[in-house]
Amino acid sequence: MNFGLPVLVVFIGFGIGLWLLSHIVEALRPVPRKPNTLRWAPHIPIEYVDIGGCRLRYIKAGQGPNLVLLHSIRTQLDLFEKVVPELAKYFTVYALDYPGHGYSDIPQARYDADFFADFVEGFLSALDLRDVTLSGVSIGGAIPLIIAGRRNPRVTCVVAINPYDYAKGRGMARSSLLGWIITVTSQIPVIGETVMRLRNFTIMKAVLRGGVANPKSIPPGLLQEMYEVGNRPWHYRAFISLLRNAASWEVATKTYGKINVPVRLVWGEKDWTRPSEREHERWLLSGAQMVTVENGGHFLSLDRPDAVIEQLKMITGSSGMDGSAVHYNRVADHYEST
Repeated sequence: MNFGLPVLVVFIGFGIGLWLLSHIVEALRPVPRKPNTLRWAPHIPIEYVDIGGCRLRYIKAGQGPNLVLLHSIRTQLDLFEKVVPELAKYFTVYALDYPGHGYSDIPQARYDADFFADFVEGFLSALDLRDVTLSGVSIGGAIPLIIAGRRNPRVTCVVAINPYDYAKGRGMARSSLLGWIITVTSQIPVIGETVMRLRNFTIMKAVLRGGVANPKSIPPGLLQEMYEVGNRPWHYRAFISLLRNAASWEVATKTYGKINVPVRLVWGEKDWTRPSEREHERWLLSGAQMVTVENGGHFLSLDRPDAVIEQLKMITGSSGMDGSAVHYNRVADHYEST
């Protein structure tokens, strides 16, 4: 007796059932309310700006030279909660949520490298920011390099932290087994969306913890908030689009040769990049200083906020950008949140 057809029917039926279940799960998710204050700094006002019909959330704190902080893949401006209060003593600090992230609008679009770089340039223009130090983590480290490669006159210095522009944009697959599963399945139509709709807090927590050297580096409140943000309508679609267009980040490195402002590369020792990829990045950015931070992972502003603060403070004197490699091994302070 041929059992092939019955097995196929069961398999197809199971797949359709799972697909339908994923839609029901997504429809029942509670939509989070936009917070009126920051959980970690209620005294810093939350503001919004319209960029080409898309409303972006951002914050501004402190006084001094302009510093714009750009968050990583699938996070939000709160990624910098451990560094903004201290940096605000030396800079006018701005941090924003990209489209499709945090509490900014979620337009239907192709979420590739140019899309994000265009919006950040629009942000600089809308707020008329000049003499800007542009810095960030992950795609937030690559965006400043792209914008500097475009010779944007508003940018005078770049500090790129763990830039996400290698391995065809699939670095997240190295974070953990679940990170690999999400990265791979996201490339498959229907299956990628189904898997994403079935996400839960435990899965998201495991993936995000794959981005830090010490799991305790991520404040529980931040984990919870980033999970809830993911329940916003169409947020998961924006994330899938980003993953499906991830190769664009490596393609964008072709503009790096046009950069004519000082650049500092800051790597977490335990970032997803391999040593050869870091050296290739330094080769692309001739003259850039490269710094390695011990006990730091991909989300370096959470693992080693002390090192991120020190590296950014150093640029106020424009010192040390001589193309050398530095190994930053000072013992980290303990940052644990309850």
